[in-house]
Amino acid sequence: MVVIEKMIRSVYIHIPFCKNICSYCNFSKMYYNKDQVDRYLKALEKEIKSCYKNDIISTIYIGGGTPSDLGEDKLERLFKIVQMFKLDISYEFTFECNISITEEKLKILKKYGVNRLSFGIETVNDKFLNIMDRYHTRNEIRDKINTCRKLGFSNINGDLMYAFNGESLEDLRDDISFILSLNLEHISTYSLIIEEHTKLYLKKFTNCDEETDSKMYFMICDILNDNNYEHYEVSNFAKSGFRSKHNLTYWKNEKYYGFGLSASGYIDDIRYTNTGSISKYVDGFYKYEIEKMNKYDKISYEMILGLRTIEGIRLDEFYKKYKIKLEEVFDIRDLILQRCLIINEKRVYIPYDKWYVMNNILEKFVR
Repeated sequence: MVVIEKMIRSVYIHIPFCKNICSYCNFSKMYYNKDQVDRYLKALEKEIKSCYKNDIISTIYIGGGTPSDLGEDKLERLFKIVQMFKLDISYEFTFECNISITEEKLKILKKYGVNRLSFGIETVNDKFLNIMDRYHTRNEIRDKINTCRKLGFSNINGDLMYAFNGESLEDLRDDISFILSLNLEHISTYSLIIEEHTKLYLKKFTNCDEETDSKMYFMICDILNDNNYEHYEVSNFAKSGFRSKHNLTYWKNEKYYGFGLSASGYIDDIRYTNTGSISKYVDGFYKYEIEKMNKYDKISYEMILGLRTIEGIRLDEFYKKYKIKLEEVFDIRDLILQRCLIINEKRVYIPYDKWYVMNNILEKFVR
């Protein structure tokens, strides 16, 4: 039997430039430099031309870094590169923004078909904004969201960060209340993690205790659920019809292109990560790490990614993809007895009350 490879439907593009470096950020980034941007976009165009196979693309996500820090002329250049992709009629095109993005830049995004925005709000507490080296006010956020609405953007995500050392439940409740007042279609939540090589790590900033982190997580879940946001993935909440199509590509273990500095992709049974060296990248040496996937590697990823969602993994789809039953690959009896996993005739999933300890469960499926 001939197996027809599914087309690659998603594209991630990384723009590493920032005019301000946040203290917690461990993504590939560097300070904005006009000449460096020119060289980078030229290399990005070459990488896309060398890898893209004319697939019909359903989702594009441009992240960073701070893509919205690009000058208007550079944004135009970037979007002309993106026009190489053939888009599905119902595509989702997400662009990450800082609150500082101007109305003129938003008009450029609209002109080139961006239909989903993602804003790094994180917090509106001045104390924690200062710790994060971020600078925006409640009024600036509200005004910018209103501008986006005026320009016709109807799918907006806001990031919420929590579990700062010294943050109280009331501090967090205030942040949640503000974000709810914006009436966003999607909310992504992240517990602050102190990563090596970040400013917070070098300053020996510490995390809050695990008990507080847990209380904050469940408080977020309860409040957002009560306000008609569906908790469809461990860190993500959406109004009906506004789940992130792009991120669902990852969680469904589907293939995708990754372009740009340190970008990751999954093509032709190979998972890869691009170089984090800007000098190597602009010289055309894109790939840094390549992992050839065998059947059981794919199954491991399928479990680790798919079990992050509320639906979990459909057993019929699992068998269709891998021609083997899940129970023949993993002994999950203990997880079922401990009610860390629920399995029925249709699917296997992690029950909602175990989502906070999800990582401990997913470790069982790492090869």
